[in-house]
Amino acid sequence: MAKLEITLVRSLIGRPETQRTTVKTLGLRKVNSKVIQNDNPAIRGMINKVSHLVAVKEVEA
Repeated sequence: MAKLEITLVRSLIGRPETQRTTVKTLGLRKVNSKVIQNDNPAIRGMINKVSHLVAVKEVEA
């Protein structure tokens, strides 16, 4: 299964609560923090919702 490395590249200051919750659910806390998540439709949907705040890179499992 493919894995995704998700990095928070923009601040959450001034963002709506729904976007803040989505970023927290992805496991990101501070700017430049990184997490590895499985590539599935739920994660892709969350990334799509906050695509302007995160950078995504596919990594080998």
